[in-house]
Amino acid sequence: MDIAALLSSVPTGLWIGGEERAGQSTFEVLNPATEDVIARVADATPQDGIAALDAAAAVEKEWAATPPRERGEILRSVFETITARAEDVATLMTLEMGKVLAESRGEVKYGAEFFRWFAEEAVRIGGRYTPSPAGTGRIVVTKSPVGPCYAVTPWNFPLAMGTRKIGPALAAGCTMLVKPAAETPLTMLLLAKLMADAGLPKGVLSVLPTTSPGELTKALMDDGRLRKLTFTGSTGVGRALVQQGGEKLLRMSMELGGNAPFLVFDDADIDAAVDGAILAKMRNGGEACTAANRFHVANAVREEFTTKLVQRMSEFTLGNGLDENATLGPLINAKQVGTVTDLVSDAVSRGATVAVGGTAPGGPGYFYPATVLADVPADARILKEEVFGPVAPVTGFDTEDEAIAAANDTEYGLAAYIYTQSLDRALRVSEALESGMVGVNRGVISDPAAPFGGVKSSGFGREGGTEGIEEYLDTKYIALTP
Repeated sequence: MDIAALLSSVPTGLWIGGEERAGQSTFEVLNPATEDVIARVADATPQDGIAALDAAAAVEKEWAATPPRERGEILRSVFETITARAEDVATLMTLEMGKVLAESRGEVKYGAEFFRWFAEEAVRIGGRYTPSPAGTGRIVVTKSPVGPCYAVTPWNFPLAMGTRKIGPALAAGCTMLVKPAAETPLTMLLLAKLMADAGLPKGVLSVLPTTSPGELTKALMDDGRLRKLTFTGSTGVGRALVQQGGEKLLRMSMELGGNAPFLVFDDADIDAAVDGAILAKMRNGGEACTAANRFHVANAVREEFTTKLVQRMSEFTLGNGLDENATLGPLINAKQVGTVTDLVSDAVSRGATVAVGGTAPGGPGYFYPATVLADVPADARILKEEVFGPVAPVTGFDTEDEAIAAANDTEYGLAAYIYTQSLDRALRVSEALESGMVGVNRGVISDPAAPFGGVKSSGFGREGGTEGIEEYLDTKYIALTP
């Protein structure tokens, strides 16, 4: 592929009101595999944010009044447009985020699917008409779009974290402003252009890259026309946004950090469990909120599981994501390499053993190898903190109750994984786990047709499934006389 030609086709200005606009200044976007500058992107100011909100507010009523079938057909067209440009989108993601092309291609397929799913959900926005039980009249319940929305998306899934929010918002009849992560703005800017090409009316979607997210977000949240904030990112930032939005009683949904336990019981198919562990741990190079962060393995099978996991992890090949021979790309930046290094060092200092990997190779590029830590003690930070990298810490347990207690010993509650051949145990443990999502004998659980979200410090609200569109709808009760 001609990389220069691809980059020249991607907007690098602000995307406001359905067209590209220059910004007052720019910032650099780096390729994490080489540390080279691949683009300079416009840096949105609070004033730019208000201009985008002006555009969204100007067309909100018209977009809300657009027939659901028509909104759905536009979303279906977006799905088809992305699919036709899949290789371009995948290559761009690899350039700015680092993941290997196979992962990027998978994300394009997954991310585009939200437009197809919500194209179908747009025509299924329901209500109800029922008699009052007291016989005093009729109860009519209707749903309407909440109004202009603001989405803040992370760098680890530059396409899908946006489409998971844009799809339901537009299907519901809302306009949307998106602030992508400064590390990976290009994919979202290309998506905006593709959506315009697919027939999305001007003003319905704006994209605002910025290196000053706090200032931009405050300006938008302080404007009474904004009706909803949807955020995917760290729990710390999410808490601050909830406090800020609470003053305005702003509608919010938060998809925050994770610390997913991966439980392997003594009756599990160990080969299948290792297959699932590789998927749950190494998807996106471990930089996923749903990634398995802690491997709690029954002591009766822990040695077998660890030996087989080490063998599989040792087969990963570090390299530039554009290299088809690479199976593990770089981390996003030097800070993340430092975070992973510190967590591994802490575990080793407390008695864990590095079974494979464990040392960053150095630059250029922000690389860290696939790593397994054996005999990880309970006080290791890596069992409490989200590693967001290709590191699998393994620890043991003896009883089911002990496994459940260890799994729930975290402030987070996004995803969890169980391997067992007992249906009774699978259901019993799934119900006991404090988690919004549970994978039973499978290492990948994300599905556009299923509700995605967590409990505890992993946030609130759901994305995807039939539940996802409800986040963008207000419920109105109309009381009719008999």
